Amino acid sequence: MLFFKVKGEVRYGKKKLGTQTIKFKNPPSIIAGGTIVGPKEGEGPLRDYFDMILVDDTYGEKSWEKAESKMFQDAVNLALKKANLKISEIDYLLGGDLLNQIISANFAARQLNVPHFGLYGACSTMTEGLTLGAMLIDGGYADYIIAATSSHFSTAERQFRYPLEQGIQRPFTSQWTVTGAGATILASTGEGPYITHATTGKVVDLGMKDANNMGAAMAPAAADTIITHFKDTGFTIEDYDLIMTGDMGRVGRDILLELLYKEGYDIESKYKDCGIEIFDESQDVHSGGSGAACSAVVLNGWLLSQIQNGVYKKVLFMATGALLSPTSSQQGESIPGIAHAITISTTL
Repeated sequence: MLFFKVKGEVRYGKKKLGTQTIKFKNPPSIIAGGTIVGPKEGEGPLRDYFDMILVDDTYGEKSWEKAESKMFQDAVNLALKKANLKISEIDYLLGGDLLNQIISANFAARQLNVPHFGLYGACSTMTEGLTLGAMLIDGGYADYIIAATSSHFSTAERQFRYPLEQGIQRPFTSQWTVTGAGATILASTGEGPYITHATTGKVVDLGMKDANNMGAAMAPAAADTIITHFKDTGFTIEDYDLIMTGDMGRVGRDILLELLYKEGYDIESKYKDCGIEIFDESQDVHSGGSGAACSAVVLNGWLLSQIQNGVYKKVLFMATGALLSPTSSQQGESIPGIAHAITISTTL
């Protein structure tokens, strides 16, 4: 990596822009994506863009947790099949999920038998994995990377909120954790689309404590990363065809747009949110979708299809995460948020 000294300090060279953004010298190409979703997601408006829709969210397994891990593994295999690659050709798997000790990703990696970096960024894990994967390829440490993540409505409810058997009524600020898994294959060569920039987020916490209002908890971090991205790169809103967040939901969307507008950024005309797009309002998901798989399946399904068909040529894609645990919530802790953004472009 290039670096130089300025007044006794070591600063990064050509690849670092501003405070938090990387411009890749050799941008990796997205060559394939694989998606699996549950029955409810398969009834939504994006149903035609998913590779596999389950008819039963247990996926033939004895527990929801085992089903989620199986989805993770099969999403990877679907992406490999599209790319005409074998798992032995993959240099690293970067993956995670929402469960304690990221068991879905780790147990899937046990079966896949590939060098594995386990990641936890909550619902921001997809762009965290893509950012780190792009760094590995750009640095010359890998030719093929898989970034993958998963979530499951029933496993998430059991861990973070209430057992489903209790039938607890969900408030309208709550979101529906997406049942699904998505995997992206990055390559050192290819015809694109490319990941050209990555803005790594900071943990932002404005004191939100309601585990049933993830959008409000994540919106400040999302706003911080978007503003930082524009300042670091010099890009403007007009440079992008689409700005897409992972799972703000309707509540988080409104807060995010307001926070950005106060800072002089009006992105509404170019903005979409995966959590809003994946479900129809008639499906009774309240504020919208969420979960680590929310951004993963929309990115590897609908969004890649739109980019490949020329609808969008340059996209700012950002997954957002609420960094809570059952223990922290029970102890009255607030919910920190984080957001990582990548630029996906059809040209270099």
